Amino acid sequence: MDDLDPITLAGTRPKGKRPYFFQDPDVERVLSIAMVIAMEHAVTRQRLDALERLIESKGVATRAELDQFQPDADAEAERTTWMQAYIARVLRIVQQETEALESGTKEPPLADLIAQMRDDH
Repeated sequence: MDDLDPITLAGTRPKGKRPYFFQDPDVERVLSIAMVIAMEHAVTRQRLDALERLIESKGVATRAELDQFQPDADAEAERTTWMQAYIARVLRIVQQETEALESGTKEPPLADLIAQMRDDH
């Protein structure tokens, strides 16, 4: 059992309709969105911690200096573009369900959604 990849297991999908854990599909969508945000935040927090520790250990800047950083116009524009792409990823489930309803197709398997999220990073 130790050789099993938990991400792969989480992405496996039984035959038939997508399993729902709550009776209300809107609650299910909100949960999916919250889980995407939680996953994004956890990865970002780990990377930020690593960067701050490396920067401080090499004497480049202190954490206080990092906290006081003000981006220039170009950096702010890049941040805005990134934020728009991030929100699109967070709301992907809503977009995909809307597209599926409009085209009459089925939702993509959860494994495909996880793979897409991995590719976005």
